Amino acid sequence: MRAALALAALAGTWGPVAAATPHAYATRGLCAGHPRVDLRVPTGWCAGLVASAAQGLQMPRRLLEVAPHRFWIVDMGSWEPRRGRLLELRTDTQPPTLRTLVSGLDRPHGLARGPDGRVYVGEAGTVWRTPVADAVRREDVVTGLPADGAHPLKELAFGGGGQLFINVGSATDACRDDQQQQPLPCPETGGPRPRAAVYRAVLGGPNHTLQSLQPHALGLRNSLGLAVVRSARGAERLWQAENSVDYPDAQAPAEELNALVAGSQHGWPGCVSDAKGRSVVARGYEGRAGCGAPQRAPHQAWPAHVAPLQLLAVPPAGAGQRATPWSGHLLAVWHGYRAGGQRIVGWRLGADGAPQGPRQDIVSGWQARPGVRPLGTPAGATVDHLGRLWVVEDRNRTVLVVAPLTAAGAAR
Repeated sequence: MRAALALAALAGTWGPVAAATPHAYATRGLCAGHPRVDLRVPTGWCAGLVASAAQGLQMPRRLLEVAPHRFWIVDMGSWEPRRGRLLELRTDTQPPTLRTLVSGLDRPHGLARGPDGRVYVGEAGTVWRTPVADAVRREDVVTGLPADGAHPLKELAFGGGGQLFINVGSATDACRDDQQQQPLPCPETGGPRPRAAVYRAVLGGPNHTLQSLQPHALGLRNSLGLAVVRSARGAERLWQAENSVDYPDAQAPAEELNALVAGSQHGWPGCVSDAKGRSVVARGYEGRAGCGAPQRAPHQAWPAHVAPLQLLAVPPAGAGQRATPWSGHLLAVWHGYRAGGQRIVGWRLGADGAPQGPRQDIVSGWQARPGVRPLGTPAGATVDHLGRLWVVEDRNRTVLVVAPLTAAGAAR
């Protein structure tokens, strides 16, 4: 109690405030050695501003710690092709330094460490990899992926046995053609290479090369959140965060958390979910679409328009690693600009590898406050070797860290 009171007293004595511009944060004091910003984080933790547009960030979407105090970031640059970059952020310097490793990338989004120790990057039409080194040595792994339409971004998630799961989003919002018709079946969902799907690539052989590439789960409009979770018995479960159809309504349709299995069908474009997770006919498909079995209902229905841009499965604390508020949780980055979005949320993972219990707001309070902070735009997150949570914002062009707070207003 005394420690809590001491921290509360220190809140008024951090030192001078650096005022915010309309698109920047005001800062006050320090968090983990970085300027502290006003966001809602778990008790005993703080949020610090590590890097911003002043260091050259343009549209960061993912980050990954490749070595202690060394992060790689995919920065789309913009929605135009070939404006993207792979960046390296070093946080063991003061101030942190940012350098470009590769430029001219085509809307890079996915970023994952493979079981071979290499880093995999998902561009719009290609997945490639490189060893972690001072210079990138690019090797294409999967090529010829669709890079057109409304949802060209590729998300990546590794499972066991050389499995790599890849998002192949739909080309349209609701399969509406140039004549504003919505055919059923939707042409995008047919043929040997359907869109609105999550694909399963198998990598193997002595060089860990592509052995096969097949659709794994179907009827998924845009799977920008994918995470593989291992249960207590060693079974793997693949979770998907669904960005649903864009109704103008503030409360519909629900975004979804889905459990994907081989061959599962999840309803797009004919079916969406209501706020209770019930599958209902999507607008434009009345009287034509059936929304019962064999389509799988979502595991959870999330508020409309929260725009989930990442799922992150955080292992439980152990092996000497500090317990954190997100240890053993499945985190979702909700990017959406409406009231339900602009936050990072989490659920405790059960022994069966499924999220359970009430939702927890891990980082929130991102509503715009003039002179304090801009409207939050979280796009990606990762956890470092010390258990700290790192976040990138795309439109605000920042890297933030959530770290333990000390009585001096700094973090360990």
